[in-house]
Amino acid sequence: MAKQLWLHPVSTSGWGVRSFGAMGVFNRVSAAVMGTAIFASAAVAGSALDAIKARGELRVGTTGDYKPFTFRDTDGVPWGADIVMAQELAAKLGVKLVLVPTIWAQLLDDQLAGKFDIAMGGVTITPQRAEKLYFSKPTFVDGKRPIARCADKEKFKSVDAINQPGVRVIVNPGAQNEKFARENFGKADLTVHKDNATVFQEIAAGRADVMVTDGIEVDHTAHTMPVLCPTAVSQPFTRLEKAYMLPKDEELKQLVDGWLDEARASGQWQHVLDQAMAHP
Repeated sequence: MAKQLWLHPVSTSGWGVRSFGAMGVFNRVSAAVMGTAIFASAAVAGSALDAIKARGELRVGTTGDYKPFTFRDTDGVPWGADIVMAQELAAKLGVKLVLVPTIWAQLLDDQLAGKFDIAMGGVTITPQRAEKLYFSKPTFVDGKRPIARCADKEKFKSVDAINQPGVRVIVNPGAQNEKFARENFGKADLTVHKDNATVFQEIAAGRADVMVTDGIEVDHTAHTMPVLCPTAVSQPFTRLEKAYMLPKDEELKQLVDGWLDEARASGQWQHVLDQAMAHP
């Protein structure tokens, strides 16, 4: 992957669905479901790929709050490993990229409603999602690990050590982090922090003690916030796989899987991921 991809962020001008607005926040616009009907009917017929090409747009659903896969820089510009890969996929298809804002708690429902074609941005393969949609080949294998203030990195080394009265566990809403926390930390003081982008600042400021999230997010956060550290766990608490969530269209899945195989074999995917991990 040529480095200049990072110098040409996604443009929002003229889009029916915009990605990141001028103030650096996702903007939902009245056309957010533009093309829903054509996508839904095409998906039923198993021709989602044809619908994308006919529309001339690849609509990618992304949350914009999960480094290093999907996030916003200080100017509100879309960045992240999967944002760059979305640009590359749209270019391969010969269509325009449209980033559609979504949130984790609504990701599956939004895609099933036809609001976007593909979900990209560190999406975890789960049985519930895989029952209703396809996934690409995995892009990253990970597991959940804790992050805390560096002074406490030896304190929270296990689920049992975290699941104690008085331990202030924080988590972002929806999806797998909250599910894991509710299933494992019933004795702790659990807070659901509504803003994914600032959840780690709560730990740094001393208003929470620990969060359990995907290991790659732990490592990236520790790199960019020196007051926070991965805790000294012997191994991740879980095993999980990241992938791109697709409509049930065999032709589209084969195309995306083949494209990913090429990106891995050439080193393109690793380069893009390394660039995103180095981004503050």
